[in-house]
Amino acid sequence: MSLNFRFAIASDLHIALPHTVATHQNRFHRCEVSIPILETVLERLSGLEIDFLLLPGDLTQDGEPENHQWLSERLSQLPYPVFVVPGNHDVIQPMGDDRAIGLHDFPDYYQAFGYGESGQLYYTRPLMPGVRLIGLNSNQFNAEGKQIGCLDEQQLQWLERVLTKYQDELVLVMVHHNIIEHLPGQTHHPLGRRYMLSNAPDLLALLQSAGVNLIFTGHLHVQDIVWQEGIYEITTGSLVSYPHPYRILHYRTGSQGQAWLQVESGRVESIPNWPDLPARSRQWIGDRSFPFMRRLLVEPPLSLSEAEAKAIAPKLEYFWADIAQGDNLFHLPELPPAVRRYLETFSAIDPEGVPTLIDNHASLLVKG
Repeated sequence: MSLNFRFAIASDLHIALPHTVATHQNRFHRCEVSIPILETVLERLSGLEIDFLLLPGDLTQDGEPENHQWLSERLSQLPYPVFVVPGNHDVIQPMGDDRAIGLHDFPDYYQAFGYGESGQLYYTRPLMPGVRLIGLNSNQFNAEGKQIGCLDEQQLQWLERVLTKYQDELVLVMVHHNIIEHLPGQTHHPLGRRYMLSNAPDLLALLQSAGVNLIFTGHLHVQDIVWQEGIYEITTGSLVSYPHPYRILHYRTGSQGQAWLQVESGRVESIPNWPDLPARSRQWIGDRSFPFMRRLLVEPPLSLSEAEAKAIAPKLEYFWADIAQGDNLFHLPELPPAVRRYLETFSAIDPEGVPTLIDNHASLLVKG
């Protein structure tokens, strides 16, 4: 079957109506202007002929009912289908109250955006003849009520049945948490592990056995594309965080059975009253980078002393911002050799050290 379609992705919107914006300093970057940033992207998409829009979670600041309701109503005004999945910020507690919705309340707000009326936290929907979307829920709560990222056994069993039933279709998978590592040692490092599914290998094996080769995630606030054993995972940075990215993707098949995914990325450079949006957001990250960088340096594999970490961390003010924008190539000759070698592995390079600048713009051969 010949396929030719175009779609968009915007992730980690962190929508916050003005009166719901949190006042604590650790709220996500620029959530106070999350709505005009989203409106800018929707205006740009209105000039393109896209077939659908994917939103891979963290739709709201912290699961506020008003913010979920506002977004649902706004999405209903768009002329193309939109599909969502919950992020950790959308369902911060098992049961809902006046402050935030509960985990199982989420589908009620987004029946028109993948969920229908089943009340189930995961779904599958046809996008067009021969193309199917699977939206998964990666948010769970353990016995202590702590939020964790994983797929429960019931969902995995459901997924296996769906993949068997639709094995002749092109299947796209959307989930909030990462399945494949996007950072060196992400699965094992405390700072990176929280962005991964705890049972990622189980899901990855299931998708590989079914021939799925495209996964779309968010959560990490980083523009990154990785490949592992036949699967591309495309994670899209946060729309409200530097560099305020979104993606336009074009899937097409060739006459010999090949398939390509053309990936292009855009950025919101300004909004009303914020003509220097990226610069201010980059500085916001830089001003708050010290605790993060200190911890990265004192944790394994570097395991520096506190004194060493405190001396080095200020030199890495924009390290995370550079990772977030994707296609980063670090050259840090001023750092101690062991630190330099480790941090330079965060560059966009392949195992042989060759630059692989595909995070923002790429033509991916997804079927050869």
